Amino acid sequence: MEVVPAWAPAVGFTLLPHAGGFLGSNITKREIPTWYKTLQKPSWCPPNWVFAPVWGTLYTSMGYGSYLVWKELGGFNEKSVVPLGLYAGNLALNWAWTPIFFGAHKMGWGLVTLLLTTGTATATAASWYNINKTAAYLMVPYLAWLSLASALNYRIWKDNRNKK
Repeated sequence: MEVVPAWAPAVGFTLLPHAGGFLGSNITKREIPTWYKTLQKPSWCPPNWVFAPVWGTLYTSMGYGSYLVWKELGGFNEKSVVPLGLYAGNLALNWAWTPIFFGAHKMGWGLVTLLLTTGTATATAASWYNINKTAAYLMVPYLAWLSLASALNYRIWKDNRNKK
């Protein structure tokens, strides 16, 4: 008798990244109309409404990619430690950015966190490539968005460094 339905891991892995995004959204919602609104932002800064659907899409694709890797490697085992460990570290850094940037108003540390997130996302995609190319390709939009987010975080930090 099967305890876990066959579809459950796919759904669980796909939804997992959303957990940190959901928790972080409470901080973001509180800070956007107060602190974030007062910051100088570059002309190319996307409107606030863009971020939720973009992150929702990125979290879904990277979560599904992690499922493909997990499935290809036969679950959690010695072979999956590095590729899924890199992914777990990446998620932890990703989820840490919101409390650092929005919660603590530490724009410089937010940038450091984003750069580390980009590095671990790159390492994750590279480690996934020889396991499941589709999973690695699902990380490409995330990497592109992290590049934009890093540039945006840098400009906001640079342009608002002396703001209390």
